Formats: sequence, C-alpha cells, structure tokens
Amino acid sequence: MGTTSSIEWTEATWNPLTGCTKISPGCKHCYAKRMALRLKAMGQANYVNGFDLTLHEHAVELPLRWQKPQTIFVNSMSDLFHKDVPVDFIKRVFNTMSRADWHRYQVLTKRADRLEALSPELPWPSQVWMGVSVESQEYTFRIDQLRRTGAKVKFLSLEPLLGPLPDLDLDGINWVIVGGESGPGARPMDLDWVLEIQQACRRALVPFFFKQWGGVNKKRTGRKLQGRTWDEMPAHLAPAEKVHRKRVDSAEVLPA
Repeated sequence: MGTTSSIEWTEATWNPLTGCTKISPGCKHCYAKRMALRLKAMGQANYVNGFDLTLHEHAVELPLRWQKPQTIFVNSMSDLFHKDVPVDFIKRVFNTMSRADWHRYQVLTKRADRLEALSPELPWPSQVWMGVSVESQEYTFRIDQLRRTGAKVKFLSLEPLLGPLPDLDLDGINWVIVGGESGPGARPMDLDWVLEIQQACRRALVPFFFKQWGGVNKKRTGRKLQGRTWDEMPAHLAPAEKVHRKRVDSAEVLPA
C-alpha cells in the first residue's frame, strides 16, 4: 500500500484506504478508478473490492517502517475525508504522520467541508501539507474551507482544470499545482486559464507547479509552459531538522 510514484510533485504514495465515489465534475474520468479496476483484474489483493471504499488496517502505520525521509502523497487512490471513512481512522492516519515526522506528507481532498469540520480534532504538524482540488470556479469555495483549517502548509491542486479561475484568491495558500486532464475522454485545458493562474501566483508570491497539459497522450503534450517547466515548490522543507535543510520564508520558492 506504499510505492514510489511517477507523479511529478511527489516521491511516494501511501494508501491506508482505497476506493472512492464521484463528487464533482473533476471526478468524471477518475484515473484512480481506472487503475483500481485494472489492479483488481490482475488479482492484486488490496484491490479485491475494486474501487469500493476499503480501509487497509495493515497499512495505517506503514510510513513508520520507511527510514529514508521522503515526500509522500497520502491516498492517491482515495479521499481520506470521504464521508464513509470513520473519524477514528482519519485520526489514526494523522497520528502516524505525526509520529513518522522525518517524512513530508501531501494530503489532498475534494471533501473540504468535512476537512474543515474535523480540523479542530486533528494534529497539524508542519510536515503535513493539506490541499484541496478545485477544477472550476464553481468549486473555489473549497479554498475558503481549506483556509479555515489548522494546516501549516496549504496547497491547491487545480487539476483537472476545466475552466478559468478569474480573481483567484491565494491569501493563506502556500503552493499551487495546475494540470490538464489525461487519459480516455480527457477534456481540454486552455492556455489562457493557466497563464491567468500563473500571474495570480506571481502577484501573491506563491510557488507555481505546472504538472501537465494532459490529453489522451500526456507524454506527447508534455508539461512545458511557454518553453520551460515550472517546478516551484514551497520553501517549507519540513521537517528541516530531520533532513538538515535550512528553513526559509514561506514567500520564497524552491525549484524541484
């Protein structure tokens, strides 16, 4: 339930739960569902239930066994704040992230309402980065809900970007990822949408990470924007004490 990752903005994935249900238009062509069904067909034991929500007790403390510090995307195959995930299970995942403090964790959700509601009950160590997915202007309310949490590092995944995000408010946000949809049925992303977000990041001094153009063949379309890659990351290299990197001001950026 943990593996190295090809996702451009992380190093590894950890899935103490798998499976999910669709909640908004960004879920229409869910890559995780396609992958889960493929793994089930291959006989992978952790995906015997396909994409039905499944808790994996044996994986809850997995990062404690990883001695090498790394950046870990939590639940790449699910959503930790899904309504059917017990609060106690969420707290146990956060407890593991607090104890295994030599790693850096990236948690991403579309269930920002539940995230906000549970935030006062959760520990928020600096190594836990909390993000929300926003695919269009209609779902920017998730950003406000994220802002009201206790997370020390807050980020946005604007992927798959399905429309423009004019007047994007980045107050209190530490990082922005932008990407187009990929795979079968991928919906197109407009250059102007991306440039508008990039300019908002420049004005707010927020690191900007361009993940991909997407499309049916994402390798062909690549990830260059205006002739170069954009791999800016938050300069919060938590936990700095463990990886011996100097802390710098959150307004600065660090190339990946």
